[in-house]
Amino acid sequence: MRTVRRGARRRRAGLATPDRKPDRELDRRIAALALPALGSIAAEPAYSLVDTAIVGHLGRVPLDSLAIASTALNMAAWLAIFLTTATTSAVAGLTAARATRKAGRTAGAAYLVAAAAGVTVAAALLIAAPWLADLLGAHQLVLSGSVTYLRISAAGLPFLYLSYAGNGHLIGLADTRTPLRIAVTANLLNVALELLLVYGLHLGLLGSAWGTVAAQAAAAALYAAASWRRAQIRPRRPGRAEIKTLLRDGHRLSVRTIALGVVPLTTTAIAARLGPTALGGQQIAMRVWFLLALSLDALAVPAQVYVSSSLGAADRDGAHRVGRRTIRLGLVAGAGLGVVTAALAFTVPVLFTSDPGVRHAALVALLVAAVTQPLAALAFVFDGLILGLSDYVAMRRAMILAVVAYVPAAVLVLRFHELGLSGIWVALGLWLAARAVLLDRRWRAEFHRRAGPTAAPAGIPEPESQDGPDSALA
Repeated sequence: MRTVRRGARRRRAGLATPDRKPDRELDRRIAALALPALGSIAAEPAYSLVDTAIVGHLGRVPLDSLAIASTALNMAAWLAIFLTTATTSAVAGLTAARATRKAGRTAGAAYLVAAAAGVTVAAALLIAAPWLADLLGAHQLVLSGSVTYLRISAAGLPFLYLSYAGNGHLIGLADTRTPLRIAVTANLLNVALELLLVYGLHLGLLGSAWGTVAAQAAAAALYAAASWRRAQIRPRRPGRAEIKTLLRDGHRLSVRTIALGVVPLTTTAIAARLGPTALGGQQIAMRVWFLLALSLDALAVPAQVYVSSSLGAADRDGAHRVGRRTIRLGLVAGAGLGVVTAALAFTVPVLFTSDPGVRHAALVALLVAAVTQPLAALAFVFDGLILGLSDYVAMRRAMILAVVAYVPAAVLVLRFHELGLSGIWVALGLWLAARAVLLDRRWRAEFHRRAGPTAAPAGIPEPESQDGPDSALA
């Protein structure tokens, strides 16, 4: 009798089914979307990783200059990440709801806002570069190098923002293969140009910056060509409603992004105050960890796309099932990447620098960072699920509260320098854990509500035509 009751409870909770084929089929669909998405997600971290590997062998001052500049650039890039996340959710939901014309206008709004925001932020960065570098702890030669790198890299921001818009458009249409091809092409171009400019023409740090700008321009051109020539739903001239909706969602997500950016900004500032060796080690560790951890973010793509599409098609059970499977896959992938990160800690620093002190600092940081990978997996997957719900207010609130978990440990490192990079990574782990817990509560609350009519995500109207799938998971 107990076995029967237990089985009934598991079936009601969705934990057991007579046939596992639907779950296995969904896992295959998740993998089919996540694996190509991995390349496009890793594009920007790969730029930074290549920069670090090439510049690291120029000496400690160029490496420290890059550490300061790349941290500020990451913040400028994250300010516009809503162009990908909000566009993905909107296009996926509208396509599932068969509102194809509105989906096209939404994509057009993303491109328009990207162009305007890219030029504005680039101009601001040109002016504010010295202040930003000083705020992050740069001094003397490191200050000069980081300011120069920032000002050159500002030219690439409009192209990067346009790439974000194109990425959100294509992924919203469940096309992750095209972004993967673009990411691979742009990164190969980046490597070739940096090797030529840095070592061939002996331009040093300047060559690294110009190589990345050229690769970003090429990526933007490829995204524009893919959106207007080959996409299933092409961008249309946006109306005020689409622009207003994107800016509203962008405001909510950007506040969350600023809260998100506080953490890596302060880790770099803290490392700078621990000394040049710690700063160089943190730059290497952060670039390696960031690239590996963001590979876990590939699972957030199918989570977001399939949850948005399921809710757009009024399939609430399908959305819940997507969450269950992506969380499970994320935990497995996070544990595996933790092992990989620990293994790389003993070999990768050699590729970035010949300085033994910096190598040791990077080794220690990566070993502690390895423990945070499962936490990163959960945080990223829940990001995707809540983005699929289009609940940007909940994401903003969770990110702000998660910073509260990070601050005490970070302050301790500033007060007791002997805690070193290990203390910084413990603080990062607490931040990731808090994000995961808070977003998990929001996700559970969504499906513990009393059953009723399924509401479509915000901004999705009644169907305009009959040329769409009945369900994203059908």
